[in-house]
Order: sequence, then structure tokens, then C-alpha cells
Amino acid sequence: MPRAGRTDGAGIVSAPDGGDVRAARYDGMAADELARLLGVPRVIVFERVGSTMDVAHALAAEGAPAGTLVLADAQTQGRGRQGRAWHSAAGQGIWLTLVERPRDAGALDVLSLRLGLHAAAAVEPFADGAVRVKWPNDLQVDGRKLAGILVDARWREGRPEWVAIGFGLNVRAPAAMAEACGLRADAVRQYVLRALVPALRAAAAGEGTLTATELAAFAARDALRGRRIAEPVAGVVTGIDAAGALLVRDAESVQHAVWQGSVGFSP
Repeated sequence: MPRAGRTDGAGIVSAPDGGDVRAARYDGMAADELARLLGVPRVIVFERVGSTMDVAHALAAEGAPAGTLVLADAQTQGRGRQGRAWHSAAGQGIWLTLVERPRDAGALDVLSLRLGLHAAAAVEPFADGAVRVKWPNDLQVDGRKLAGILVDARWREGRPEWVAIGFGLNVRAPAAMAEACGLRADAVRQYVLRALVPALRAAAAGEGTLTATELAAFAARDALRGRRIAEPVAGVVTGIDAAGALLVRDAESVQHAVWQGSVGFSP
């Protein structure tokens, strides 16, 4: 959704062209029913929206409490890492943004990985196989993308005022994307949300760097460990460290800690 918009009486930003459409229900459930089911203070539901992330930021700027959840049946301008955009088809996935107000600024460096760990465990019962975490922000099943995570914080006086946690999950595999996958055919979005949202909130409440327990859990789900990559550093992935860096051993057996970038595989 465009950043320049207007706010309606309920505090919801709308696109100038009127492209956003509020929904009364999400798979048959009213927003207040969903809020009670998920244990959050407020749920905003759209039939169609540009970006749940933009709506969440607007709500947070107006004082929305931690746990405010924006859900859309379809997104037309969804956002990913490095400004990538995509269209999220109606009824085919879970497209959401969660507002949180973290107390520990240091935990933001590992939040995407912590979210991935919690989310992988939450959605695995609905998947066709083991859910892996691909550094820095994807979930995969059998090497195909199941979900993506985007963490976008807003700061004031050197501290995070809020963080918007975007999560896009394929419930049904996109027909035109062979590299993507979905959940089992019998997966129901309400049930997935009931497992997923508390898991995301628990991850957002984490403090500090990754613990030894979290590192062990990540190693068990690491989609890259042992694989040879070409970017952002050429070598073999050996894991991650407590601060969230990707560890890569190059051809001279020098280990590199990589803090950002996209993974590219060797031909």
C-alpha cells in the first residue's frame, strides 16, 4: 500500500486510490473472534490490501499495542528483503504483519532467525515434511520455499519504538513457482494461525543473542549447513553464530562470519 494515504475513523490507513478493501470476516471468523482465538488485543482484516506491513506501521505510529495483527486475504504490493515485491494471491496463503514493542534492542539482530525457529516448529505439523530454516529469513520444505519473514523496526532516540513482523506463508503452492511449496492439502488457515501467531509473539519476546539451545535447534533445521555457496562468500556453510552471522569456510579453510546478503549457490 502506498505510504501516503489517509486514516479512517477506525485508525486504518487506506490507499489514495481506494484499492484497499476491509473484510468483515477471515475464513468465516470476525476480527474480534480471531483476536480472542489468537490471544492478541486487536486483529484488522482486509479482503485485499497493498501491504499489511504498511498498515501495521501506520497503526503502530498511532499507538497500537503490542500484539496488534494485520491480516489480508490478498496483497497486491507485498514486500520482502531488499525491497523485493510480490503479489500474494487471495485464499492461497497467510499474509500478515504483527506489531511488537521490543524491550531489548540487541535482540533485533537475531529476531528474524528466532522467528524462523519458532515458526518452523509451529507450522511443521501442517507441512508435508520437515520445515527447515534458510538464513536469513526463509522457511523451506525439501528445498522449496514455504514462507518468508521480514522484520522492519522503527527507532526513537536510539531505541526501537516498535517492530513490524511480516510473515508470508504459502498454504497452497503457487502454481507458477516450481521453487515454492505449500502446506498439506487439508491445512486450514485458522488452525495454522492458532499455532503460528503465539509462536511469533514468543520469538519477539526473546532477549539477547541466540542461546545454546536455540543454536542447537537451528542446527537441526539449518537448510544451508554443509552446502557450498558462491555468495555472499564462496565456501561451505558451517552454521551460524550466536549473533546471527552465517559462518562460511572458504577454500583455504578460513571461516568467515557474514552479517548480511543473499545466498547464491555454486553452479
